[in-house]
Amino acid sequence: MIKFYFAKSFTVSNILLGFVFFFSFNSSAQTFTDSNLPIVSITTDNNPNTNLPLDILDDPKILATMKIIKRPDGTRNYLTDINTPTFLNYNGRIGIEIRGSSSQTLPKKGYGLTTLKADNTSNNNVELLGMPSENDWVLNGIAFDPSLIRDYLSYNLSRQIGNYATRTAYCEVVINGEYKGLYILQEKIKAGSDRVNVLKIGTSDITSPNVTGGFITKADKTTGGDPIAWSMPSYTTTVDFIHELPKPAAVQPAQTTYIYNQFLQLASTSNANATSVINGYPSVIDVPSFVDFMLINELASNADAYQFSTYFHKDRNGKLRAGPIWDFNLTYGNDLFLWGYDRSKTNIWQFSNGDNEGAKFWTDLFNNPMYKCYFAKRWNQLTQTGQPLNYSSLVQFIDATLSYISEAKVREHQKWGTVTNQDTEITNLKAFLSNRISWITTNLGSYSDCNSVEIPALVINKINYNPIVSVDFPVNNDLEFIEIKNTGATTVNLTGFYLRELGVSYQFPANSSVLANESIFLASNPTTFKSKYGITAFGQFTRNLSNSSQKLVLADGFGNTIDSVEYFDVAPWPADADGQGSYLQLIDTALDNSLASSWISSSNVTLSTPSYLETSTISVYPNPVADILNIRAEKTIKGIKIFDVSGHLITEIKPKSDLISLDFSSYSKGLYFITIYDENTFTTTKIIKQ
Repeated sequence: MIKFYFAKSFTVSNILLGFVFFFSFNSSAQTFTDSNLPIVSITTDNNPNTNLPLDILDDPKILATMKIIKRPDGTRNYLTDINTPTFLNYNGRIGIEIRGSSSQTLPKKGYGLTTLKADNTSNNNVELLGMPSENDWVLNGIAFDPSLIRDYLSYNLSRQIGNYATRTAYCEVVINGEYKGLYILQEKIKAGSDRVNVLKIGTSDITSPNVTGGFITKADKTTGGDPIAWSMPSYTTTVDFIHELPKPAAVQPAQTTYIYNQFLQLASTSNANATSVINGYPSVIDVPSFVDFMLINELASNADAYQFSTYFHKDRNGKLRAGPIWDFNLTYGNDLFLWGYDRSKTNIWQFSNGDNEGAKFWTDLFNNPMYKCYFAKRWNQLTQTGQPLNYSSLVQFIDATLSYISEAKVREHQKWGTVTNQDTEITNLKAFLSNRISWITTNLGSYSDCNSVEIPALVINKINYNPIVSVDFPVNNDLEFIEIKNTGATTVNLTGFYLRELGVSYQFPANSSVLANESIFLASNPTTFKSKYGITAFGQFTRNLSNSSQKLVLADGFGNTIDSVEYFDVAPWPADADGQGSYLQLIDTALDNSLASSWISSSNVTLSTPSYLETSTISVYPNPVADILNIRAEKTIKGIKIFDVSGHLITEIKPKSDLISLDFSSYSKGLYFITIYDENTFTTTKIIKQ
């Protein structure tokens, strides 16, 4: 049975009118042969009783074959390419079902699908249209959105400001030979390194630390059949919360108790305006994720925000985070007008609009002066010229998107009759954005109280992300570590600090600190780390560093970035750190550690060795240098790298000699770093060019 959620002002006549409209429309048959967009062709298996193609149901999934036509060179796609392997982005089996809640009442359906192996049972992780390999996908029918771009715009904006949101690709769909219109192929929200990057929690994870994550929870309607996990009060009604991970059928009582208590702590601390990084709301939530979630929803004036399609996630030992965003069709001034709704407005806050407000903690957070300060600060940053939420940037993105789908839009209207006046729709959408940005800016006020945050001199200085396996240390991941160095002249209190980016989790204990010019190490396995290096790790991070690429963000209790590094296992990043027995080490802590050229590989087991390894075996002279720089060594010099003050690699040579003369006459005056490698170690020193 289909359930509907209506506004308080709904009348029976409104409802009946809506039903009459949607069910009386007859879609038109049309010839479809080619597109500038990818073409998704789905053929369902035949019903053995009728020998006719199976109808796609709400539940369960039925079997089908899917082919995605997309020429690799980006040229036009043709249905006649359907049997040309080189033009097929996917050719394989799927399970498919109708998805959605109120959108199921429409003639045009949305679909959920799972890519399968040939056995029709095993999931098949594949890359579709440039999106990372997975098996769960959504064909978004773009319901209730005459602009055809609201979901696409919002998901892209969320990614542009640094958060995961479902990746998207426009396509045109044919099912059993019938043209079905314009769709968005997109990722389904689920746990995974390329989706919501939280550790999957199992049925045996019922005690700490395992019970602390990972979770995906949503506030939503219950039309999908999943039971309510718990309810929380809003300022007008109640909000239902549902387990997404673990699945409701597998969730254990201890897991429900744990994650529910996290929300209760958020509710109590936000209501009490408790801003302590030890026991206030910053100790419970990742503040930036909540701010960004609200910014995107408020910019869009999302009528469903906070109460429906509102996701949260929490990694093991990590903080509770808001997002990813989902379902943005009733936004930017659009609503179910035919059914009596008109809630997406320029001059209200959606978290306190008197309808669909969401749990109380959203309003309580916003009413906290410090949280609102960070909200205003982030809004100001993102609406500057060239930033994603700047009006000109938004218009540019909208226009580019409309141009891309312009011909498919015509066919969509011919098929369903739902794009009656897109020019007016887009004009109104742009006007809405202009007015909305102005209203939010006016009503946020000052952010001066959180604008000048003191950032301590902490640097991520060493990263061992792919240790080598040996007889003594047979488990690769056990030797992973991160060094954080205090380059300042004073002790730094680490209370409330944490690793903010998903993938690895660590929160520093209250009242912990690191002395001036000292380092601390976080390890994946402190016991193994001490056995290898003879150093006691400061703490143990949860999960493991990626062997390919990972972003590490050290943040204070409110999520302000202290230091950030994103490493990779491909050039120009040092190759020896990728499973060859070395680790990444900064050439100098003053360099920009976001640049690959600022890092070298080191195999030195004495981790306390300073960044500058001064040895008596290598002499560099004269320094300062005007013309010729001489390098003399007791052993053969295997390599020399010269970096500018920003860490950019200028020169690299492999001389294989113990006496080298380098011509510095053409170098600009200033500071340089030179790293000299012999058979066993390296030396890095500063060079001043006169």
